[in-house]
Amino acid sequence: MIDQRIQRGQQLSLTLESWGRLGAAWARHDDWDVFVLGGIPGERVVAEVLRVYRRHFSAQVVEVLEPSPDRIAPPCPYYGECTGCQWQHLAYPRQLEIKRSKVVEALERVGGFSDPPVDAIQPSPRQFGYRNHARMTVGPEGALGFVNRETRRFVRVDQCMLMHPGVNHILSQLQDNCAETTQLSIRAGEDTGDFLVQPTLKSPAVPIPTGQKRYLESVNQRAFRVASPSFFQVNIGQTSNLVETVRRELALTSDDLLLDAYTGVGAFAILLAPYVRKVIAIEESAAAVADARENAAGLDNVEFLLGKTEDVLHSITETPDVVILDPPRAGCQPVALGGLLRLAPPRVVYVSCDPETLGRDLKLLCQGPYRLTAVHPLDMFPQTHHVESVAVLERTQPPPRVVLASASPRRRELLAVAGLNFQVIPANVDESVIPGESAQEMVRRLSRVKAQTIADTLESGYVVGADSTVVFENRPVGKPVDSADAARMLRMLSGTNHQVSTGVTVIDVATGQSLTDCMTGDIALRELADDEIQTSVATGSPLDKAGAYAIQDEDLKPGELVGGCFTNVVGLPVCRVRQMLAELGCPLPPDWAVPAQPRCKTDCPFREQPRRKSRR
Repeated sequence: MIDQRIQRGQQLSLTLESWGRLGAAWARHDDWDVFVLGGIPGERVVAEVLRVYRRHFSAQVVEVLEPSPDRIAPPCPYYGECTGCQWQHLAYPRQLEIKRSKVVEALERVGGFSDPPVDAIQPSPRQFGYRNHARMTVGPEGALGFVNRETRRFVRVDQCMLMHPGVNHILSQLQDNCAETTQLSIRAGEDTGDFLVQPTLKSPAVPIPTGQKRYLESVNQRAFRVASPSFFQVNIGQTSNLVETVRRELALTSDDLLLDAYTGVGAFAILLAPYVRKVIAIEESAAAVADARENAAGLDNVEFLLGKTEDVLHSITETPDVVILDPPRAGCQPVALGGLLRLAPPRVVYVSCDPETLGRDLKLLCQGPYRLTAVHPLDMFPQTHHVESVAVLERTQPPPRVVLASASPRRRELLAVAGLNFQVIPANVDESVIPGESAQEMVRRLSRVKAQTIADTLESGYVVGADSTVVFENRPVGKPVDSADAARMLRMLSGTNHQVSTGVTVIDVATGQSLTDCMTGDIALRELADDEIQTSVATGSPLDKAGAYAIQDEDLKPGELVGGCFTNVVGLPVCRVRQMLAELGCPLPPDWAVPAQPRCKTDCPFREQPRRKSRR
């Protein structure tokens, strides 16, 4: 409930104690957290309340009673009204110090690193006039500007001090002529002179072409075609330093295979290709891949793969020597990190614009075979609280060889999420039921046979075999033989409570020791309409699944787990696999844990618990 003592527009005298969220200073007022725009920790200020939230409120400095020695006069006439910049009132050397401390704090708090190896931050070549991309709001009568993040007021902007002159020139030509849209994007290459404006403007008052699908940008004298929806770094001068930092830390050689896991339009892949034998670059945007292939013209050692990183990593069979991770602000998906751990390249560089997601992902990688050797922050975004970082990882030990004796894509994905380095060697065995054998006895036996079949072909390592079945009225229900059989199974199971049992075997090839177990989960399947069944069968998806359905099917949504381990029902109890590998002496990190799975209906000591979010 909102405290009636705090009102919008109210002015308060505050002592600013530390940095808070989104570049604001933090203070306490009674029992409230206060985030103060335009403040510096250590100052005493008068601040006006801008917005009251459930547990905190935001405010803006209106008078400085005791200024910080780091305070300077902001040069921009829009500063304060426009919240695109947060730190123009803060001396640039101090901005750099705070950004470095922000990286250190996130790695300690989120990543669990003690005294992380974070270098001094590399300053931007330019503190103003560096941005090549403006995302603008259209206000009254076609005016261009930005919206204050707290007051939501529109601020007309005729020239933005962060944008380079080419962007501002386009802004001046479009100002007051954009009433036909609500949002506008301007991208301009400072060295190329090329630009794009999106969306297309049809007004005869607009004096320049608009609606371009792409434009040309340039880094290190190399031109890059960039489609309008594609990502590209906004600070080209600092991008050159970023590429050089990555190249230096990867210690590239002419024999290296380089994997660029989030390539975008191919900047890292293309600029580093001359230093390596081959580059494999992954990107999920078809438009970006089309641009990247054109950008790589003249290079015969770059291969672009279209798809999500978390999917493509699991199809790569050649182990890269070096890997670049440059994911979006949200960081890497756990499946992607699992795929990286499966490949276990000797050297990894992680480029991040968010210290918290960087800390989260580095924690998982360093629970595996990696050690964090250096973090190089770069100021890609002067006058804002954002910071870019290059984290350097080296593999400290060769990972244990784990082989999954199954072609199931679901088991492969589950084991990858668990962060294990593994390869897939399917075992082709007779899966016929032995008369009188229970469902649980059957899956235990088949998991042993699969694991042993592959173990007999190896000299060392650990082999994981598994087999799953639906259990209905104490009888195993296997995979359908055709579409008609799949429809029959779904009608039989519709509206029932039944079980899914998975047998799992792990064999230490070197010693011949093995462990076998079986786990069972309880399923409540909803009533399925006949048209739903037919639609599902038409996709072909049920044909490779016991009982003709998958509990995780987001299209059919067949039912829910009411008891037991969710990953067991999907096809492999990864928490139990981890325990069995440890019991057989497989060298796993001592604090390694399977990522939290909220759909599990059982407590598991080997699962990582969900993190609580911090209020600050």
